[in-house]
Amino acid sequence: MFGRNKDKEKNNKQYREIIRDLALTKSALDTAYSNFENVVNPDLIDCYIYEVNSAQKRYKFLLELMREMEKNK
Repeated sequence: MFGRNKDKEKNNKQYREIIRDLALTKSALDTAYSNFENVVNPDLIDCYIYEVNSAQKRYKFLLELMREMEKNK
């Protein structure tokens, strides 16, 4: 009985952490897009392309993780 509550509590904590990470990643993605749109230096353009791609992949990963957790509730 107590084991289930601990597991449920642990899953809720992990779910909240994923939601928080999604919000942080969305903010990082918005910042990377904004920076990309405002630079003219070719090196910085490349840098922000990599940042955007990285943030997009992290966001996709976290979103899939969140959906999997929702499915298993």
